[in-house]
Parts: sequence; structure tokens; C-alpha cells
Amino acid sequence: MGEVYRAKDKRLHRTVALKVLSPQLADSAGWRQRLEREAEVISSLNHPHICTLYDIGRQGEIDYLVMELLEGDTLAQRLKRGVLPLSKMLEVATEIASALTAAHAAGILHRDLKPGIMLTKSGAKLLNFGLAKIRAAAPAEKEVSDISAPITAAGMVMGTVQYMSPEQIRGQEADFRSDVFAFGAMLFEMLTGKKAFTGDSQFALMNAILDKDTETLGSLQPPSPPALERLAKKCLAKGPEARWQSTSDLESELRQIGLDHVGS
Repeated sequence: MGEVYRAKDKRLHRTVALKVLSPQLADSAGWRQRLEREAEVISSLNHPHICTLYDIGRQGEIDYLVMELLEGDTLAQRLKRGVLPLSKMLEVATEIASALTAAHAAGILHRDLKPGIMLTKSGAKLLNFGLAKIRAAAPAEKEVSDISAPITAAGMVMGTVQYMSPEQIRGQEADFRSDVFAFGAMLFEMLTGKKAFTGDSQFALMNAILDKDTETLGSLQPPSPPALERLAKKCLAKGPEARWQSTSDLESELRQIGLDHVGS
């Protein structure tokens, strides 16, 4: 939805990231509202593993966000060079889970979690809140009307299908457990270097997410701690009720697995 530039803040003498709407979307009131919503979401969060927003504005016909400049690779770029060592993978996964826990505690559902997360010297940084929903409903509650289906009336996929939960693909109500599924897909990829679900087409990929189970982690890259395989499998359960019911519990389990790994 946006293009990001390295820029210089001449008032505060610092280098920043300047995010603007892509030219083909700049005239759309709906996409401008999404950019504003992203700013609202990020500004409501203060967490060491969530990108910081400095400013929002409009210059002529250009809407923009001014954000902290993050130096490093995205998780996707890093995985192209091979899987992370187990200790580093646990560190990154725990940081991402911590950021999600903070967002969910503030009533924010990310809805587009994917390996675009930045890996910096200060740790992982969660960003790209353009599809986030504020004050997302708890699992047992009903949501107000919202764009939750992956495909809009115009036929545009909203989000990244590779990491969508089954309920998002079906166009059903999504809650925090949808982010848990996406987290599980990323965790699988960090452990194995392979996508959790694949397909020759977008339709085939959606069917795989809906109907197929992932390979066991042990068969792809031994040895992974059995507790970690169980954790990932629970994240990727087809039904939301079978997944981790909070990212706080998920984060706690990851921390314990990390401690056990260090002590082994």
C-alpha cells in the first residue's frame, strides 16, 4: 500500500523512514484512511519491538508517515540465507510474541503478520499495521461491521494469503487467534526454511491452508525441541478454539522453551 524512503528530518537533524501512499492509491479516500489508521494504531503502542511513529502529515496531494528508520534485514531476507540458529530463532520469536501481546492487550488485531518484520541490532521490530483493526473483539464477542474478508468487492486480496488463518480466508470474523495462526506460519518457516503452506496458485494455497496439515518439524529439520513443535502445531490449528487463546500464554511458553534450551 505504501512506498518507504530514507529521509532527513531537518528540524531534529535525524534520519527517518518516510512512508507515503503508492501513487495509484493516493487519490483514494479509503486508502488514506488506512494510512491514518496505521498512524493511530502505532501511536497508541509503546513497545521496544514495535516500530515508532514520529509524525503524520500531508504535503500537497501526498499523505505520509514519519517513522523511525530501522537498519537491518527483514525476517524474509534473513531466511533466504538459511534458517536461524535455534537460540536466535527463539529470541526473535519471543520478541515478536511480546510485541503481539502488547498490541492485543491494547485491543489491536494486526491481521497482516508476515516475515516483513525487521531484524535490527536492538531486536525484532513489528511494523506494517495498515490492515490492523482497533478494539478487536474478544473471541466470544461479535465484531462490528468491518473489512475482514481477504477479498474485497473489487477482488483485491486484503493481506498476505500465505499467512492468513482459515477463518480469514473464509471471510469469517477474525480475532486475536488469527494473528496466532499467522505467527505459527512464521514460526514454522523460521524453523524449517520452508513455507507452512504452498500451492501452485492462490486458490490452491487457500485450499491448503483450509484443509492440509503442515509437515512435522522433526521430519524437516531435526532436532527441534518437542515442546516447540507442539507450540507451533497448536498455533496452526485449523479452528481458532484449538489454538493458543492468548499471545501472552504463547509468549510465556516460548520464554520457558528458551530457558530450557539454554539450560540443556
